[in-house]
Amino acid sequence: MKNSGPFTGLLVVDLTRVLAGPYCAMMLGDLGARVIKVEPPVRGDDSRHYGPYLTAQSGKVKSGYFLSVNRGKESIALDLKSEADRKVFEALLSRADVLIENYRGGTMEKLGYGYDALKDKHPRLIYAAVSGFGHTGPYAKRPAYDMIAQAMGGVMSLTGHAGGPPTRVGTSTGDITAALFATIGVATALYDREKTGRGQKVDVAMLDSQVGVLENAISRYVATGEVPGKLGSRHPSIAPFAAFATKDGHIALAAGNDDLFARIARVLGREAWASDPRFATNPERVRHVDALTAEMEAVLKTRPSREWLALLDEAQVPSGPINDVAAVMSDPQVLARNMIVESLDPDLGPIRMQGNPVKLSAHEDPKTRPAAPELDEDRAHILEWLGLF
Repeated sequence: MKNSGPFTGLLVVDLTRVLAGPYCAMMLGDLGARVIKVEPPVRGDDSRHYGPYLTAQSGKVKSGYFLSVNRGKESIALDLKSEADRKVFEALLSRADVLIENYRGGTMEKLGYGYDALKDKHPRLIYAAVSGFGHTGPYAKRPAYDMIAQAMGGVMSLTGHAGGPPTRVGTSTGDITAALFATIGVATALYDREKTGRGQKVDVAMLDSQVGVLENAISRYVATGEVPGKLGSRHPSIAPFAAFATKDGHIALAAGNDDLFARIARVLGREAWASDPRFATNPERVRHVDALTAEMEAVLKTRPSREWLALLDEAQVPSGPINDVAAVMSDPQVLARNMIVESLDPDLGPIRMQGNPVKLSAHEDPKTRPAAPELDEDRAHILEWLGLF
């Protein structure tokens, strides 16, 4: 099974490890590119040694973490300090459309493979660098992981409940947002190459990416001079827009305009709220959000979540359950959108994992995906293809 899609025919050399870089390369692979993952000999990508682990009937153990972000790739192990392996790597570069690396700034230069060393020899190459802090600025050579980016980028200051400790977002948004911005950057550079004939460097920092998704937190600080803080599930500028307690749990409920709030009021049997001076307009609802929340939950706690969600859906009010991961993976809409796919691992069999959110009308969105590779699994056929066998 091979990747196919709009990037079919493109070669991506994936010199990355752990999450941000591998996720970007996987996205390009899901969209059709051939991705050759270059890993250090013996140990390979660090994430091959991260849990959770899956065990085949044969007793072979594999990292679910690694499998989930490296599907559909080929693997070759190369020591870039070895002359023989450098020859192989340079042969790959001569055919590559995209090189992705996620070392800290300066590492590739020490190896002799920084962008300035490659741009004239490989003028059509798109060189994508995903790092903690980017390749410029005073932090350029500092190491980083997801949590460092979330902490320094302001996201942890906005996450959690007032008075609570600093809280990391439950998924690796520091890595994933950088991966997505890098994917956009690579696609943009490829389009630009169609017009100019030349490649370029794409420099994406995890810290920059966290700042880029702060959205209205920055505008609120600029407008008011007040530093935004933790709000739990509540939106700072819209009400009601939060998780609300019911008789048996919580539901998510959002009213982005006065008409939607009036519908909520009708569903809850409190039509008078729509004309109450405290609640009639969004600015007033935000100002009186604590009173509004108390009055809404007093009603919502009289019935279970399922009943309220049915009534709210009938009234076309944006609402939904607070799903755990198991519920997400069985949600009919998620399944209908092919967001849970299977990777066909030769040892473990079909493994369920997240699909590709990018749906293209001109290309298939397969329900099954190629497996992640074993370390150095594809050496022989890659060397033969390069004429080095």
